[in-house]
Amino acid sequence: MHRVASGRVRRAARAVRRTHPAVAVRGTGPRAHGGRRAERDASRVAARRRAAPLAARRLAAPVARRLVAGGADRGANPVELAVVMPVILVLLFASVQVAVWFVARSTALNAAQSAVNAQRVYQAPADAGPQRATRFLRASGDWLVGWDRPGPVCETTATEVTCTVRGRSLSVIPLVRFPVTQTAHGTVERWTTP
Repeated sequence: MHRVASGRVRRAARAVRRTHPAVAVRGTGPRAHGGRRAERDASRVAARRRAAPLAARRLAAPVARRLVAGGADRGANPVELAVVMPVILVLLFASVQVAVWFVARSTALNAAQSAVNAQRVYQAPADAGPQRATRFLRASGDWLVGWDRPGPVCETTATEVTCTVRGRSLSVIPLVRFPVTQTAHGTVERWTTP
């Protein structure tokens, strides 16, 4: 049957834990044996309290030696970093390039849609769509490069308008080109009889 350790033993154990957290005092928890064992533990607590600074120094010395000297795996982290860092950099640049490509694609699509909206108006001039797309692309920044050669192209039939914008996205990765082509369609405004 377990008895709770006396208050004196618990207080002594708490004091040791507070002043020397590295020293563990066994048998002083809330379910520790009482009686002779409690008395024996109290004398051990007192002995450990006296020996705690020496024990702490004994424990700290090997740790300090390992930190200073290194050990068997000394230098392993730089080697791991040398292997992993190129992969991380490639993933970083690839994600930035994908984002830039999506922005260029979105810019080209918006330019093509604005060209279709200008060209589909009732009796619009033949160059209304390409002019609107050119104005849009000049105002939108340099996300899409090379769009001015040959420039936005609009084809108009009796019922439909199709505008295409071609170019390249900015390249974060050297010596690699990422082409962008976006096309928008729309119907021409016209009078119809019911």
